[in-house]
Amino acid sequence: MLYSFEHTSTPQYWLSRFVILRLLGAVYAVAFLVAITQVLPLIGSNGLLPVDHYLHQVSIALGSKGAGFMRLPSVFWFWHSDQALLLVSWTGLILSLIVVAGYANAFLMGVLWVLYLSLVHVGQDWYGYGWEIQLTETGFLAIFLCPLLDMRPFPKRPPPLLVIILFRWLIFRIMFGAGMIKYRGDAVWRNGTALYYYFETQPIPGPFSRWFHFLPHSLLRLGVWFNWLAELLAPWFVFGPRIFRHIAGSVIILFQFAIILSGNLSFLNWLTIVPALACLDDGFWAKLLPGVLVRKAAKAEEQAEVSQPMQYTALIVTCIVGLLSFQPAFNLLSPKQIMNTSFDPLELVNTYGAFGSVGQERFNVVFEGTRDLNPDSANWKVYPYKGLPVAPDQSPRQVAPYQLRLDWQMWFAAMSTADQYPWTYHLAWKLLHNDPGVVGLFARNPFPGKPPRYIRAVIYRYRFSRPTPGSGPYWEREKLGLWLPVLSVQNPQFVAYLKGQGWL
Repeated sequence: MLYSFEHTSTPQYWLSRFVILRLLGAVYAVAFLVAITQVLPLIGSNGLLPVDHYLHQVSIALGSKGAGFMRLPSVFWFWHSDQALLLVSWTGLILSLIVVAGYANAFLMGVLWVLYLSLVHVGQDWYGYGWEIQLTETGFLAIFLCPLLDMRPFPKRPPPLLVIILFRWLIFRIMFGAGMIKYRGDAVWRNGTALYYYFETQPIPGPFSRWFHFLPHSLLRLGVWFNWLAELLAPWFVFGPRIFRHIAGSVIILFQFAIILSGNLSFLNWLTIVPALACLDDGFWAKLLPGVLVRKAAKAEEQAEVSQPMQYTALIVTCIVGLLSFQPAFNLLSPKQIMNTSFDPLELVNTYGAFGSVGQERFNVVFEGTRDLNPDSANWKVYPYKGLPVAPDQSPRQVAPYQLRLDWQMWFAAMSTADQYPWTYHLAWKLLHNDPGVVGLFARNPFPGKPPRYIRAVIYRYRFSRPTPGSGPYWEREKLGLWLPVLSVQNPQFVAYLKGQGWL
């Protein structure tokens, strides 16, 4: 006979802890895999924003390496070679997969937290997204869900209730912060028309984005109301009685899956599901998970041994998070609310928010090269991105939860000028030299044998073409002009600029 958690007087969280840690391990694994494949061309010694140059600048700005370490704690202050970057990334991936396999303790989760925090603090533009500090905060809380050394999937130490509550406080801030930044930030959210544009203009559209874009406006308005339900109403019930928590958590998780289906927002939505799982106790999970897991959780509860040090540690962590929550809480209430910001060097309690404003037009910057002598009459070849649209007949692909960091930054850059993203000049220099790491960030190299003579970047306006029964372009695009001028290795101003930036 299966043990039932449904009618226990006090909600239990053995199964909840199991699910939370497995999903968090999977998110960590993806994040470290992204680092393995991209960290060297982005911040390696020969990367677009070299980490040694960055740490040197921070040291000068703050007065010393010690001050830099206190402001941006990272193991890379002690060793930041390419080998160090890869060692941290590979170690993180291996440990993450151990967690996915079902084995975790506080020590292992603490190592994962330190390793990823180290990457975030030296990642510069490439790691400036809200989900990076969200992963560090989530990972920090997960340390205290586990016994110090016992790695079994169902150890005898019960998950501390205070830590479960901290996860609920995290999902409250994530969701309510996102809702308020939208309500305050853009009239298209308040008037219900945001989804008329969002699916087309989001960073990296997915396979179903065009289908969502051409839904009837009545359904798109309904989608905005579902957004308000998940972000402004449901968070208030994550601290409520069991039935209200279950409903609130289910609404938030369903909302995240809707976003996953409609685009490529990296691992953000999967990560956001992690603290939402803390709304669901074992009475909920016992109906969904295999009986073998339910029985193991029930056996662990029967043999439970409360650890006083673990409980005291949870109390101390709760007090620390409580004290650090004042600024994020005031930020939620402020008419000058900011999003995706940390108020402490360890990123322990942060503010969150996404798409406070929605662009109504999509701009893409496309890099092009040529070997011709005269750039004015040259035959230009494009460098296609792995995720961003380039060719009109290119249908979006599923990328998330993996993140294409160059593509994401170029989505932001297309709404600005090249001077506001100076590393794009360094990118052009790398393309002029067929740098294998940087060229590898693109889908293919149009000059596999010999590098181009000239590089330029053109900006286009893109729109979804309406689906037709037969074949046809996926996008319509309009050329707007040059975003980067024609550049070559013989250009003295170009070389001087790169030297001034410390890149040559």
